[in-house]
Amino acid sequence: MTHCVKEEQPSATERAAKPVEKPRAVYYGWVMLPMAMAAMIASSPGQTYGISVFNEPIRLALGLSHGRLAAAYMLGTLLGAVPIVYIGHQMDRHGLRRTMLVVVSLFAIACVLASFVQGWVTLVAAFCLLRMLGPGALSFLSGNVLPFWFERRLGTVEGVRQLGTALAMGLAPVLHLALITMWGWRAAYAVLGVGIWLLLFPAVMVFFRNRPGDLGQWLDGRRPHGLAVPAGQRRDGVDWGLTLRQTLRTPTFWIVASSAALLGLIHTGVFFCLVPIVQERGLAVADAAAVLTMFAIALAIMQLPSGMLADRVHARYLLLVGMTGLSLAGSLLWYSQSRAAVLVAGAGFGTSQAIVFGAAHPLWARYFGRLHLGKIRGALMTLNVASSSLGPLFVGVTRDWQGDFNLALVAFALAPLPLALLALFVTPPRRPTLDDTPAWTQPVVESPSTEHRDLAGKPLAT
Repeated sequence: MTHCVKEEQPSATERAAKPVEKPRAVYYGWVMLPMAMAAMIASSPGQTYGISVFNEPIRLALGLSHGRLAAAYMLGTLLGAVPIVYIGHQMDRHGLRRTMLVVVSLFAIACVLASFVQGWVTLVAAFCLLRMLGPGALSFLSGNVLPFWFERRLGTVEGVRQLGTALAMGLAPVLHLALITMWGWRAAYAVLGVGIWLLLFPAVMVFFRNRPGDLGQWLDGRRPHGLAVPAGQRRDGVDWGLTLRQTLRTPTFWIVASSAALLGLIHTGVFFCLVPIVQERGLAVADAAAVLTMFAIALAIMQLPSGMLADRVHARYLLLVGMTGLSLAGSLLWYSQSRAAVLVAGAGFGTSQAIVFGAAHPLWARYFGRLHLGKIRGALMTLNVASSSLGPLFVGVTRDWQGDFNLALVAFALAPLPLALLALFVTPPRRPTLDDTPAWTQPVVESPSTEHRDLAGKPLAT
């Protein structure tokens, strides 16, 4: 008689789940990669680089000052960050596909509603919806797609997905400006909303799948050797993960989350005030635009190499390099007195972001699992969006207090250094032991003798 490790019975939820489709010859994760990129690009009307083209037409139409417009944007961003954890909870509960369909529809509606703003209060509400559903929910869901399909190549495919960000940064402002020129800013937002829904909603409906098990496949397209799974169960290697509470108790979460949040704060603070910062150093407005171009070029070039390194190098070392590079870029911008220096600083900011994100994006699934990934990354996204909104405020307040930008730039040069040192303490948390883990998550270990043993090496009862 042949013995093996006893399998758990499927839960009621699993029994009621959609029947597993016939396995496919080609691994479906490669289809999900362009789906994740499309979702990231579709969030452009709510991203800073997408909204920036609308700012001046909106300000003039509503009769707002620059300060009131900036205040509306900051308040809308802060309010929009609050529900992201709830969206992550819905993702864990209902799956990525269903949540994505709802978010795409709501974001399209938000774009249409943005075309009807009539004053400051309704502008805050529009910014809140655009920021919450675009760079908040839609890009958040985009970032959670690939961890459910890849493990060994997760860093590489995340690097490819992030190329969508660079592509959107280059193309979205041009498209938005063309629509505004043809039809005005109100019609432009309405057209973007309808266009996003017509293009993305059917694609998600037809092609999107939650996980490899829905297609009879396994994570990375490879079934672990010796793993026996009862027919009809969608056990594909993604049903493990720490809870949000357990994750928040680990130093690794706070070190990596703080690094990402500080990166966002520094970048938004510098780029929001980039023109006066450059002018204070005796340079022209055109030099500020060139800095943004260098940032985008460096970010696009370094995305894929950083992701590939994340599959081969420990995350702690990439975080150390990325945060040190962020400090050097801030120092160079502070000392710069020439066009060449500020351009190198812009390239440094882009390179540091690519390296930090290359290390951080795959880390969440690899270290903390996928079972509660939505809630974990939802908490992270809330922290990132909130910190990003504070960057311009810090730069503006210190500028008014000191009369120049030197204090802010010095702070931005020094702040990453402690986190660079703490990055050396980034380690994976302890995973559940065999006693905590269902049998299907581990391969069956057979003894070379006729005596069958369990995973711990103890003889099984016959």
